[in-house]
Amino acid sequence: MPLPAPRSFSIPWGSESVLVSNVEPELPSTSTDADVDKVVAAGRANPVTLLPDAALRMIARATTGPDGVAIQLRPTTEEPAGLLMVENVDGAALRSIVTRVHLSELLPGIQPRTGMEVMEIPDPQVQGITEQGMPCAMVRYRFQDVDHLHHHVWQTLHGTLSLNSYAPSVLARKVTRNLITHPVEIAFEDGTEPFHALVVRDGITRLASAWSVLAGPDAEAADAATLAVASLFGKPSTTPSGSNGTPLGERLAAHRDRGRQALRAEFGREMATPEPGPRAAQIAQTCVVPAQIAVGAEGHPGHLLAAEDIFDDAIRSVLASVHVEFKQWNAAAQNVEVATRALKRVIQLGNSLVRQDDLQVVYGLAVGRIPAEDLPRVFSGGTPPPGTALWRSVYLVHALTRPELLEPLKDQAKAIKGGKRMGLKGFAELLGPLIDLPWRSHKKHVTTQARNAWNNGGVLTTDVIQEWEPRPTDDFTTLVGPALAGDTDARCTLAVAGGVALIADKLLTRNVGSALMAAKEKGGVPFRADVNQVVEDLSQEHNELGLWTLALAAERFRSDALPENAVTMRQLIHKQKTGATAPAPYVHYKIDLQAHDKIARDAAGIPVMLHQWDVVWASNPDRARKMHSPKPSPASPLPGSPASVAGTGGTAAPAPAAPPAPAPGQNTPPSTSGAASPALGGPGSAQRPASQRAADHRALLRESVAGARDALDLLLALEPQVGGHTPIVPPALLDSLHKDLIGLQTDVENLRRRIEHDDETEEDTEEEADGGTVRQAAKPDEEDEEDEDTPVGAVV
Repeated sequence: MPLPAPRSFSIPWGSESVLVSNVEPELPSTSTDADVDKVVAAGRANPVTLLPDAALRMIARATTGPDGVAIQLRPTTEEPAGLLMVENVDGAALRSIVTRVHLSELLPGIQPRTGMEVMEIPDPQVQGITEQGMPCAMVRYRFQDVDHLHHHVWQTLHGTLSLNSYAPSVLARKVTRNLITHPVEIAFEDGTEPFHALVVRDGITRLASAWSVLAGPDAEAADAATLAVASLFGKPSTTPSGSNGTPLGERLAAHRDRGRQALRAEFGREMATPEPGPRAAQIAQTCVVPAQIAVGAEGHPGHLLAAEDIFDDAIRSVLASVHVEFKQWNAAAQNVEVATRALKRVIQLGNSLVRQDDLQVVYGLAVGRIPAEDLPRVFSGGTPPPGTALWRSVYLVHALTRPELLEPLKDQAKAIKGGKRMGLKGFAELLGPLIDLPWRSHKKHVTTQARNAWNNGGVLTTDVIQEWEPRPTDDFTTLVGPALAGDTDARCTLAVAGGVALIADKLLTRNVGSALMAAKEKGGVPFRADVNQVVEDLSQEHNELGLWTLALAAERFRSDALPENAVTMRQLIHKQKTGATAPAPYVHYKIDLQAHDKIARDAAGIPVMLHQWDVVWASNPDRARKMHSPKPSPASPLPGSPASVAGTGGTAAPAPAAPPAPAPGQNTPPSTSGAASPALGGPGSAQRPASQRAADHRALLRESVAGARDALDLLLALEPQVGGHTPIVPPALLDSLHKDLIGLQTDVENLRRRIEHDDETEEDTEEEADGGTVRQAAKPDEEDEEDEDTPVGAVV
């Protein structure tokens, strides 16, 4: 049977022309009920496909080749497990279907590389599913509600496209490599009925790029994400329970099918024209994508994991192999993946000296399922700890470094990474991106230095990795007395809390050779030492200066901002220019043991800022004095600190209240639609004098510039909340804005020069007229010659 010949043609895409190849003359049709029944029957008969009927029906609806899927699933005498693709990974064998699926049937799954980022919308809880004690090739994503699902999908697609996009390549050649997918059950905590879907675990950038192509060349990442959410889920009225009792999954499937029918009709109209347009190419190249759908999982004999965790661990193993050998994640993402998988394996081994319930709590803290606010509830025995991010780090470090847990964790991490040994610094490197989870976005300017400090040992001192218990308190300074008296629990609590605070705020970094040559104010140190050695020396019971340094650093620590000690001069200038409405910065102060509040002050009574030099010096003053002869050094007062700070016991004076956000309509460009003003084309505009219309447009110009300034300030204020998973403004949009602003600046400069030139010419004419000589006005040609003095880059 001859196949219809595909077509190739060029279409405009932005500022370029893209040659689109192999455009099929027709779009694939949707599976019929009979096709769905074939797939379900074949899946039931296959002994390794332990999927519920709803999941099999969802796969059948998603594929464009249900007959081929049924053939791959159907067992035979020669192949009892069918013709499924087999992939052996660490601890399990995965069996998959290779087929093509509709784009509108795929949801983006959880991305392991975002485990080291702070997301606005948290990931859903993931739960494994079993059937008669055997692992199913699917998991359950438990969302809070339907809005949580919609926002998570939007965030994943938007963040992916903001970082990378293959849109031109997808438009030219379609998606050519299989997306790794598997079924999931979407469940909700608010009681909304669950449904089944296909999620993409590898190839999310390709998936997002296909939606970007379908959205069009001028669409931003937000537009493509919005289109995808609307196509997948429809309007909010689609999701509530229907009056006719139709399940939610069926209603969503009907909505997606209607969307595909509309695209098919639009594509038919476009292809019927002699010269197909861009829309035909957009639909043809994105409506279907190749996929590898996992439908079976078998644990290897002697596997360590429980049945409910085998499939998820196997999928993560596939992704890790792809992104370590082919397209690597960054080091932090790899460390998160290794640490959390190692902890999960230790939990499932069942032979740890730590109770499994306690390990589950530790795992929840590590991956962010248990927020810091829940610490008092989780650790309710005895004195509960405050529900803060810093106390989360204390309890997490304590739990993960217990002697009965440390070695098993290191063994499993070595097995996952494929290494032969792992020292204390290697283990501390795994902890870094777990500890900084609550404050990554707010302290992102110093994240690199902080993680380098963890790579250099972090807070894993000799005492911290031994037996001790955290000492909960609302005031870390109350632990200094017991620590000086030899209380190991108090000393280790200060070591972890104060050390984490100093590392997170860039007051304790990995020492390099150049730091010995740098000035104190630029991060210099009096001597070189590993980070964990500095923390260990600070926390010695005889080191009063060091213990107070740790206690005050922990007490003043804030998880929602950077201290002024860590902010560079460029960032301070930027804040002054933009008038950012971020929270008032805080400061770490140098220690003076003779002061009543232990805060050093200069001659004027202003607190002295703490530097890394002071921290390292406090860890071992004797060694520092041997390497540096005592010299009186000028104090470093806090820039702009009011004198009243001197009498407040070290508490910084509150900053002025941030200016309120502009009210709706304030400092924003007037609308040009509806009841427009006469200056903007309303009734009677032609009768108004040009000078009056010019006055209106001058006001519009000033309001527009002020509105742009307000929008930029609000974007800068929102940047810490967005986090590092996606830029607050895409680079492509910044380039376009920069080009427009340069053009606006040039036009303003040219107008200013022309007006000043006209004024000078008028003054010269008046002066010569007073002297009895009138100079003839300049001709147009002469004015053109005068414009040749326009600065470089100006456009007339």
